[in-house]
Amino acid sequence: MVATPIGNLADMSERAIATLRSVTLIAAEDTRHSKTLLQNYQIDSRMLAYHDHSDSRAVEVLLTHLQSGESAALISDAGTPLISDPGYKLVRAAREAGIEVFPVPGPSAVTAALSVAGLPSDRFLFAGFLPAKSAARQQTLRELKEHQCTLVLYESPHRIVASVSDIATVFGDSQEVFLAREISKKFEAHCLGTVSDCLAWLESDSNNQRGEFVVLVRGDVAEGQQEQELAAALQTVRVLREELSLKKAVALASRLTGVRKNLLYDAALTQEAEQGE
Repeated sequence: MVATPIGNLADMSERAIATLRSVTLIAAEDTRHSKTLLQNYQIDSRMLAYHDHSDSRAVEVLLTHLQSGESAALISDAGTPLISDPGYKLVRAAREAGIEVFPVPGPSAVTAALSVAGLPSDRFLFAGFLPAKSAARQQTLRELKEHQCTLVLYESPHRIVASVSDIATVFGDSQEVFLAREISKKFEAHCLGTVSDCLAWLESDSNNQRGEFVVLVRGDVAEGQQEQELAAALQTVRVLREELSLKKAVALASRLTGVRKNLLYDAALTQEAEQGE
């Protein structure tokens, strides 16, 4: 299982290049798309199409190839195979046939977005693409909301505004969201803010709606945990107030702790008012 770049071709690892050069067969989601990548790195291994619509014969061809002692690699159009891409059935069949399967790790839009979002990443749930219809999409979001962890979603350009609008309906306008557009490509762009902020960003410029998106939604936290996070953030504000104004202390504490700025500011005002009595 060989990970390939999600945008910038320079993200191709040396091990991935060496592996694709050494195997006798490459199973590719789209051979025409992958041809450009392989030509860039002078890889001339034979290719076979393997995608969502491949029938059982494609799996049999690959298994026969492997069982004869030959080697093969699976690549998707971009990123790590099997992450919202075909391959699960092939990997399962190979393991059941006693064939060893190894990952050649590399780019993944999921982890790339998580690494720069500034949202909690100790627990997250990857849910892939949401349903195309609004009613089904909102129902899925309501089910995902119960997990109370950061949600990671994929979305296409023609549905991004509708999907973020449905996130607002289910989670509320003030829920924190991170949008990553065209990760590692020339026109990569990010937006972190409330759902309302992100909708305004999308609608402010049609260019912001182009390309493939990774959408992160901050999970709802249990009431007790929320109180603990707010208390810790208030302690940070108290320390920062020794050197900064309340507004600046709250802004910095919000960035450090992830607690929403408006919530923290109101709590800090109350705290200082009580201390002044």
